[in-house]
Order: sequence, then structure tokens, then C-alpha cells
Amino acid sequence: MIDLYYWGTPNGHKVAIALEEMALDYKIYPINIMENDQFQADFLKISPNNKIPAIVDQQGPRGEPISIFESGAILQYLGRKTGMFYPSDEQERVEVEQWLMWQMGGLGPMLGQNHHFNKFAAEKIPYAIDRYVSESKRLYGVLNKQLIGQKYVAGAYSIADMAILPWLLRHDWQSIQLEDYPHVQDYIERLTARSAVQKALSIQV
Repeated sequence: MIDLYYWGTPNGHKVAIALEEMALDYKIYPINIMENDQFQADFLKISPNNKIPAIVDQQGPRGEPISIFESGAILQYLGRKTGMFYPSDEQERVEVEQWLMWQMGGLGPMLGQNHHFNKFAAEKIPYAIDRYVSESKRLYGVLNKQLIGQKYVAGAYSIADMAILPWLLRHDWQSIQLEDYPHVQDYIERLTARSAVQKALSIQV
């Protein structure tokens, strides 16, 4: 059994998708980030950076529980644990890791800032909005080019796709017109047709 500390954000969706795709048993512990649950002492023992998601695997690699924070690290751990969606061949693994790190270091943070300044900031700052919308468009262009001639970002379906998809689902928050990125649009449709993805995205807490 895996304990999933979760809220319905793109980063939370990533790990829920992986758990569903890998058919792992899990229990959800809601962390309501709107009420600052992420700053509670018990949660900080698991996720010292006070961010969701985090997991506790009750059957860790040494036969005892292990806690993991940071969504990318969780995806890599689950991929190694199950041998699914994270290849053991080094060249194939590097392909997956490149795109996973691209999401972690670029797509997620830049789109997150886009969300903040476009949708949530109390003051509309044109410079900030233009900066993050422009960077979002650049990143969508990178992904669109990568998907030419292939269904998934690293060849076969992988944890990299699970990490990328949830951020794309909020394109309407990002001033992104999907018709400008047809390969990304097809990619979203392809991934959201998967039953495990649908189940993970339907979680209500």
C-alpha cells in the first residue's frame, strides 16, 4: 500500500496517473493547500519543502516504509519499483529523464508562473504576463516539434508523459491556443483517452 499525500494540482495529478497506470494500491491523504495543510508538522516530516505530492511506500526497498517528496523523484521511484514506464536500457532511460527534467525544470515552473500572473495575482503586471506567456509558447513549441513523427515524448509511453500532461490540461489558463500546436493537441487527446489517466484525473478530494 502506498500513501499518497495529494491535492488536485498538476503535480498531484502526475503521481495519481502513475499509480493508476502501474496498478498500485494506494490511499489518498488530502492536503488542502488552500487551507495551508502543507505547513502542518506531520506533513513536513514527509515533505520538508511543504509541497504536494508526497508518498509513503509502506513496502520500501529495505522492507520498511520510505517517504519520498518531489513529483519527479516519486515517478522515478515508482518506475524502478514496478519496472514500468521507465526503461532499464540506459539510452532509453536517458531519453525519458531528459524530458522528465525538462518538465520539472522548465514546463512546470514557467507555466506555474504563467498561472500566477495571468489568473491569481492581485495586481496585473503586463511585463510579467508577457514574459511567462512568451516562455509558455516557446515551451509548447519545443514539445510540438518533439512530437513530430512519434506518439510520446521519449518514444514509448513513459513517466515523462505522465509528468507533462497535467500541465497541458490548463492551456486555457496560459493564453495558449492549441490549434497553434497541432502535435501537442493530438498528444493531449491521445493521453486523456487512456483509462488510467481518466481515473486519476477524476479523483475528488
